Amino acid sequence: MHRFLPGLVVTIGSVLLSLNALAQEPEASRPDTSTVVLTLEDALKIALSENVAVKVADKEIERAQYARKGTYSSLFPQINATGSYQRTIKKQVMYMDGMGGGGGMSSMFKPILDAISNATGMTIELPQQESSQGASTGGIEVGRWNTFNGGISASMPLVNAQLWKSISISGDAVELAVEKARSSRLDMVTQVKQAFYGVLLAKEAFEVYKSVYENAVENFELVEKRHAVSRASELEYTRAKTNVANAIPNVYNAESSIILALWQLKAVMGVDLDRNVDVAGSLGDFAEEMVSDYVTGVVEGSDSLLSNNTALRQLAIQAEQLAKTVQLQKYAYIPTLSLAFSYSMNAMTNDFKFEEYKWTPYSYVGLSLSIPIFSGGKRLYDVRQAKVQQAELDLQRINTERQLKIAVRQYLTTMETNMKSYASAEEAVAMAQKAYDISAASYDVGKSTLTDLNDAQLALTQSKLAQSQAIYNFLSAKSSLEQTLGSDFLDGEGKVNLEEK
Repeated sequence: MHRFLPGLVVTIGSVLLSLNALAQEPEASRPDTSTVVLTLEDALKIALSENVAVKVADKEIERAQYARKGTYSSLFPQINATGSYQRTIKKQVMYMDGMGGGGGMSSMFKPILDAISNATGMTIELPQQESSQGASTGGIEVGRWNTFNGGISASMPLVNAQLWKSISISGDAVELAVEKARSSRLDMVTQVKQAFYGVLLAKEAFEVYKSVYENAVENFELVEKRHAVSRASELEYTRAKTNVANAIPNVYNAESSIILALWQLKAVMGVDLDRNVDVAGSLGDFAEEMVSDYVTGVVEGSDSLLSNNTALRQLAIQAEQLAKTVQLQKYAYIPTLSLAFSYSMNAMTNDFKFEEYKWTPYSYVGLSLSIPIFSGGKRLYDVRQAKVQQAELDLQRINTERQLKIAVRQYLTTMETNMKSYASAEEAVAMAQKAYDISAASYDVGKSTLTDLNDAQLALTQSKLAQSQAIYNFLSAKSSLEQTLGSDFLDGEGKVNLEEK
């Protein structure tokens, strides 16, 4: 052990110098190096507020709610203001029979036109002579060069069955978005749980390999002392030194696994990957969950518990939407009735003297009835298309339910298998530890070989890793099962509650 002391002194000195330099830096310039130790409940709370998938799901709910409100707005009057200006390039010409110069209509208007000419000094000419068929060959230009129009119009549906049904369908769309958000949260919770358990497994593997390394170093020091007094062979000395060298990579790999597992946990939580985070507890703390009563209860009620499965609930909402869609297409045969209103002001002039314009109002109110008669079979085909979609969705629901039942049985089998593995590994750890202690004591007094000691160490390592792996496999399968069953994790106040499933 004495050969490690110089290195230890150098390491401690370096740490002290670093701390001194850090203390001299300004407080604001120091990075946040504090480590946050999280429990599983803490990790879930952070993920519920920071996870990107959860935020996207919430936005989708908000979008669906706006879409529903937009559908409701179709029930209210649609009011629009309009305005237009027209410049006449070529006026229209009006022709009237019987307006020729020989008599008839011409003789009727001639005294009036002469009086206007005398009063104003203007010359007003009548149209040209009539043709032989009695029609005027000339015409009168009508209209003015500038036309202004402005007004307001409104329309409102009174009877529209399709519109009413579409509003109901938009309400189901909001419900579907809420269920999809719940699905995202359930998936996120499963990912956080499994990532959290993965960190605990990596930490326990690190502790096991670290213990193996420490035992190898301790055995090497013992062999080295015995080799120095010729009580251990060169082969034993070499093998003991090799055991130390072989134990080092396992420690490094286990340490790297912890870092990678923490990165995975921080990623699913939605926090900065550079944030120093650690987890509290150990896999042994969750060993009490490995009870057969839980598995038995799920087996007995698996069919009824699937009613909370988010995939089946989404399919049920979609089935309701399709049923309403079929009705919506059938409602296309029903007449529609709407109310319309318009008010406008018109002015026609030949100049741009706005103050002299004479504005003429025009308004109306009316009912519009539309009765569908023939559309080339489009309405019929739309109904049949919706019914085919219903049949497709029903087949999809049957297949999804079958796959979910298979998944539930797989998770339950995995949990039951790992419960048995854990019980066996727990007994194996006790026996392997006892065997290692006996081998170490026997080797210390020269009654066993280094090979016996290494075999006992290997058996102890394998049994400890098997015990931790059994707990991890059980918890991972249990979290996947809870997601499949749609177990809620929030209480009535919206707080995380992992106790009541």
